[in-house]
Amino acid sequence: MGRILVVDDDPTVAEVVAGYLDRAGYAVDRAADGPAALARAAAHRPDLVVLDLMLPGMDGLEVCRRLREHGPVPVVMLTARGDEDDRILGLEVGADDYVTKPFSPRELVLRVESVLRRARPAGPRGPLGAAGLTVDPSARRATKNGAELALTLREFDLLAFFLRHPGRAFGREELMREVWGWDFGDLSTVTVHVRRLRGKVEDDPARPRLIQTVWGVGYRFDPTGTGREGD
Repeated sequence: MGRILVVDDDPTVAEVVAGYLDRAGYAVDRAADGPAALARAAAHRPDLVVLDLMLPGMDGLEVCRRLREHGPVPVVMLTARGDEDDRILGLEVGADDYVTKPFSPRELVLRVESVLRRARPAGPRGPLGAAGLTVDPSARRATKNGAELALTLREFDLLAFFLRHPGRAFGREELMREVWGWDFGDLSTVTVHVRRLRGKVEDDPARPRLIQTVWGVGYRFDPTGTGREGD
C-alpha cells in the first residue's frame, strides 16, 4: 500500500502511530529527529511522511523544506497545539494536511489514506491548458509558458481543478470538498494554498489576474486574466 515515514521525537506517539499504520497495511519507517528523517528518506524514498512540527534541533518546517528539495512527497504535519499560526506555517511550507495533538490514531490513518488516494493518478486524463499554463494529470506535471512548476500535491490538484472549471466561482467550502475531499475542516487551508498557487502561476502575485477573489463567494479562475481583482 505504500511506505510511510513517521518522524516524531516522542517514542510513545511514534510507536502508536507506526502501529496503527502497520496494521492498516503500510510499510513504516521511523525517525526521532530531522537528520535521521532525511537519512531515512534518502535510503528509502517514502510515499508519505507523517512529520511532527516540534522536533529537537531541526524543526519539522525545515525537514519538510529539505525533503521537498529532492522531489515532491506528501506530508501530513503533526502540531502540538491548536494554534492557528502553527497550522498556517505547516501549510505554507507545503504540508498536504495536518493533525493537531492529541489526536485519534484512527483519524490520522484516514487522513493518510485520503492524501495518498489523491496523490495517485485518477486514471487517464488529457492535458489541461489555458493562459500559458498546462497540467498533465497522468504525469503529475505542470508548466507555465513551458517552464516546469514546482507544485505540491494540493497545489497541483487545485490548479487542475481551476483549469477544468474556467470562469466559475467556487466557495472555500466547495473547494475543500472537491479538491481536498473533506466535508469539514479549517478553511484557512484553502486560503493558504490559493496564496501559494498564485505565487507560482501569477506574473504579479500581489495583483493576481488569473486566480481572482470573488468577494462574498470565494475564487474564480479567469483564463483571460482581464478581470479586476481583490486581494
